[in-house]
Amino acid sequence: MGREAAVRDYGGLSAQQRRDERRRRLIDAARTLWGGAGLDAVSVRGVCAASGLTHRYFYEQFANRDELLVAVAGQVREQLVQILLETSDAAGGPADQRFRAALTAFLQAFSDDPEFHRIMTTDVAGVAGLETWEHDTLDVIADLMVQYGAEAEGVAPPNGPEARRRARFMVGGVNHLLAGWLAEPDVTAAELAEACTEYCMALARVPAHARR
Repeated sequence: MGREAAVRDYGGLSAQQRRDERRRRLIDAARTLWGGAGLDAVSVRGVCAASGLTHRYFYEQFANRDELLVAVAGQVREQLVQILLETSDAAGGPADQRFRAALTAFLQAFSDDPEFHRIMTTDVAGVAGLETWEHDTLDVIADLMVQYGAEAEGVAPPNGPEARRRARFMVGGVNHLLAGWLAEPDVTAAELAEACTEYCMALARVPAHARR
């Protein structure tokens, strides 16, 4: 085997696979620090120490700390949306049934991994690339709510402004209930999801006289 091939296949992994693995370790370390102790705990030095990688490998992947934080935030958003979509699709049935299943899984994910909520509710003002991240993430969830609501009887058109306003209102309410529940979990995730589904579906329905 030539020297280049040996370098490429060191440890049974290609050079790109090793780079991908280092990136994953850096993101995982930053997420653990951010989710466990807050945004201020995330530093280049701290992430390198937690991941067992040198500064050289950090800058191989990220130009600076902010770029790493954007990667962590993107990973969290993708996971949350994936939970909602996969659970909803698996549940099938009418809109309220799919919404209830998705919301139960969503709440359970926050309960099982408190990192989710700490990261989602962090004040990221001043972090380049994250100025609108929380707002954009909640808007993605609101879009899903519009889809659920559009299938229920007597709701606004799928992309109508009224439907979107209601969806944003619901997301804000669920997020606030979630914060209170994590601080004082007086019911199960399924019970809270049932209550939230009832509230959201009731709000999603537009009175017959208001339909156009």
